[in-house]
Amino acid sequence: MTENPALLAQLTRIAEALERLAPPANPAIDLAAADAFVWHADRSWLEPVPSVARVEITLLRGIERSKDLLVANTERFARGLPANNALLWGVRGMGKSSLVKAVHAAINATAPADPAKRLALIEIHREDIPSLPVLLSVLRVQTRRCLLFCDDLSFDAGDATYKSLKAILDGGIEGRPENVLLYATSNRRHILSREMIENERSTAIHAGEAVEEKVSLSDRFGLWLGFHACDQETYLAMIEGYAAHFGLRTPPDTLRAEALEWAITRGARSGRTAWHFIQDLAGRLGTEMRLI
Repeated sequence: MTENPALLAQLTRIAEALERLAPPANPAIDLAAADAFVWHADRSWLEPVPSVARVEITLLRGIERSKDLLVANTERFARGLPANNALLWGVRGMGKSSLVKAVHAAINATAPADPAKRLALIEIHREDIPSLPVLLSVLRVQTRRCLLFCDDLSFDAGDATYKSLKAILDGGIEGRPENVLLYATSNRRHILSREMIENERSTAIHAGEAVEEKVSLSDRFGLWLGFHACDQETYLAMIEGYAAHFGLRTPPDTLRAEALEWAITRGARSGRTAWHFIQDLAGRLGTEMRLI
């Protein structure tokens, strides 16, 4: 080859072109880079999140019992004590995902500045559930305690990825890493769609056993927290709490009347409805809202 400079130059150009086409190497995973991360399954990488979009835990109303239970469970985990994976299920807009993020922030608010002694919140998207074993293998060798968070977890007909989640919740032969806990939210109590369960019932030889296998997925979460539709007074308490926190100066009677009208036009009273109303009110009043 050294006797054929033209061939050497051509091969060099080909090698350089292949290097340019190759994807860049994955960045090194550094759990000390932030308090929150997003898991990218395609690159097996944890992307640091400098600022989490959240509300303060004191602003979450109407879910006091769920709040207390999740705080206590998370505090035990942060201290290195036994704790349960948690499933937050129920109606839309009542603060399931907001509570997870708020609890994480509240626990870290009293923790030392040393990242190794603070909880890391890691979001994994529902479509990346099959990559959970890879993520756990990454976290298993870490010393930092990690709270995995999967929002809006559900499975539809024909989706078999729930089986990999069952194995993870049970721990498999390796067991769940001691430094990892899973919190998931779902609009469905049993995570699986009713259609999916009924299909199994109609096609299985032993219908009861098939349904039991499906429903048992949610049973693998040690802590169940239900979120239900709020009444009018709870909804108005949310509105008044937000208004006071953000300094929105509106006469109480006007605030209540407008908030009720807003809920009627949307056909629901929930924390999300209250939040959307407060954003609209702040915009009309020309008031900035800072969440953190």
